[in-house]
Amino acid sequence: MARPKAKELTARELEIMHVFWERSASDKQIELTVTEVRDALERAGRELAYTTVATLVRILVEKAFLKQTNEERPFLYCSIRSFDDVSGSMLGEMIQKVFGGSHEKLLLRLLEERELKPHELEKIKEILKEKS
Repeated sequence: MARPKAKELTARELEIMHVFWERSASDKQIELTVTEVRDALERAGRELAYTTVATLVRILVEKAFLKQTNEERPFLYCSIRSFDDVSGSMLGEMIQKVFGGSHEKLLLRLLEERELKPHELEKIKEILKEKS
């Protein structure tokens, strides 16, 4: 019996979603064919067979991350969920799984991991000031 599909995105599915997000304007979702997605991945150095990309796009439709927007060939697809929505959800899950839901532990780990550039530190200070 086939294993049920996970609702989370796999690394390859996330690559496909990035193609849609990077090409979409902030106010308009762009429609792409499987060939256009495959070509974009290839330009980014990721060569996948057409059938692999088509399968990944179909799975993303089943998971309600993409939708098919026409009935005739070539089929067109667009993103249903925004980058902010998906990244926020994934980050929330990661914080829960890795840091037991503690935002403090996450921030401390991020700050301890590497030295921040001055502009990064200033941006963090701005955000903290806005939040307090």
